[in-house]
Amino acid sequence: MAMLDFLIPELEKMDKYPPKLYYKGKSDLLHRPKISIVGTRRPNPYTRAITMELAKKLSVAGVTIVSGGALGVDALAHQGAGVDNTIVVLPTGIEIRYPKANEKLIESIEQHGLVLSQFDPDFKAHGWSFVVRNEIVVALGEVLIVTEADLGSGSMRSVEYALAMGKPIYVLPHRIRESAGTHQLLSQGKAIAIEEIDGFVSMITKSARNAVYDTPFIAYCRTLPTYEEALVRFPAEIFEGELMGSIEVKNGRVYVP
Repeated sequence: MAMLDFLIPELEKMDKYPPKLYYKGKSDLLHRPKISIVGTRRPNPYTRAITMELAKKLSVAGVTIVSGGALGVDALAHQGAGVDNTIVVLPTGIEIRYPKANEKLIESIEQHGLVLSQFDPDFKAHGWSFVVRNEIVVALGEVLIVTEADLGSGSMRSVEYALAMGKPIYVLPHRIRESAGTHQLLSQGKAIAIEEIDGFVSMITKSARNAVYDTPFIAYCRTLPTYEEALVRFPAEIFEGELMGSIEVKNGRVYVP
């Protein structure tokens, strides 16, 4: 167990940057392209299969998968990615492998991937700590994928964070009366359906592959900072980036085309 001694630019999208972050495993995964996957603890067979396939193909394409270590979709996302290319964010302290049913999975990720917690090492989960955990899961990913969710669920709370942070949201298309939460997101135009997996992976990992070669300035801009924030951190680069067309400013935020 150790504490991170560097800032994670993606977490600056949170309402409040975590005052401390404990970790076990490979902290260098934080410097790789990342995508967050969340969903129900009781996925149907279709969701189970597609979550595994998505996580595996994204991982093979060079993307690290972030999730919360919970039963159901979270565990499937970690397993699909492979324990050496996934990040678990815990709702407990770093010394508590929660939930108990996923203890062996979390232990393997400690050894080969990365486990994070912003809580004191022996902190036990409370209702509010799951919500706090969800905000970090969402912030770390370039996009949020919700593979199945009920209305009023923790996954839909994660969606609220993604919307506030300006993160793209993708969902699986489900049958009527299944996954009411993702149906609602689609009907409201707040999410995009993943209609074809290989095409989606190709599209989403194009920017991820480019991100491997990003300068610190471009990597920072991929977190969608406000123009004022970027100007404070990179005053020279922001003007050069606008001039060269490597960045765009829209509605007060900086984008990488």
